Amino acid sequence: MDNLEEDLTCSVCYSLFSDPRVLPCSHTFCKTCLDNLLQASTNYSIWRPLRLPLKCPNCRSVMELPPTGVDALPTNVCLRAIIEKYQSDSEPRPPSCQEHNRHPLNMYCIQDRQLICGLCLTVGQHQGHPIDDLQAAFIREKQTPSLLLARLSDQRWAQACELGEQLEQEKARCEGLVRQDRQEVDQYFQWLKVVLTRKRQAYIEALEKAGAEVSRTYDPLIHRVKEIQEKQLDLVSLGSSVEDEDSPLVFLEKLHVFREKVEEFVKTPLPSVITLAIAPRAAEYLQQRWPAVTIGSLEEAPVPKLRGKDT
Repeated sequence: MDNLEEDLTCSVCYSLFSDPRVLPCSHTFCKTCLDNLLQASTNYSIWRPLRLPLKCPNCRSVMELPPTGVDALPTNVCLRAIIEKYQSDSEPRPPSCQEHNRHPLNMYCIQDRQLICGLCLTVGQHQGHPIDDLQAAFIREKQTPSLLLARLSDQRWAQACELGEQLEQEKARCEGLVRQDRQEVDQYFQWLKVVLTRKRQAYIEALEKAGAEVSRTYDPLIHRVKEIQEKQLDLVSLGSSVEDEDSPLVFLEKLHVFREKVEEFVKTPLPSVITLAIAPRAAEYLQQRWPAVTIGSLEEAPVPKLRGKDT
């Protein structure tokens, strides 16, 4: 199987043929490899000739390709079929190269100590690096894991354990500080809430006192006006009954009483309208006095003593 794989391997990229194309000299190469060779040979020309020169990597024969380049070369159909059959019957292939898709990692770069594919060696970043086959690299590197394990000493493990404990302790310490600060923040803003609530309540109580003063001022006057209105309605009713009286004696007697009540009523003075000014007004007071209040002096923040003044 290994000898067959050698026959199915491109001598340029050292990978299984991919889209094999036959040169006029009968040698076969991957289409991608021929494209790269043709591109390299034409990069030095300042104009594109009608016939493209290409040198066979095996026999060094120079041939001319038409302007379509490698696409004009015939496909080695038989070889492609053999490769497809080989790939389907062979053991699982090595992992594919991530940089060059579908190309197997079938070589070992000695310089970079990693698996590479044929294109990595010919046109990739490992170009010109010393290489080895997988079996030789396997034998040479077989003892490497033991050497690497020896570097993982017990002392380093103990240091790592100690470091882990220190980190856990530091984490716990910092978490404790965060919890403590959170508690401080909660207490601080709870204090602010209590103080502001107390100040608000004091202001509301001042407003309620002002409202009570308004009631004490206006309620008696309103009650007096209502009494006067009711008394006038009673007099109007009495006057109507006097007008309807037919008996001269009764009429004159009622008229005398009605006249006295009207004379007394019209002499009763009406109450005056009192205009109270609620001072100071809340918006003006808060805008003028509270901007200067700091959080530290919040306990001493002013609350007005409202009163109504007759203007």
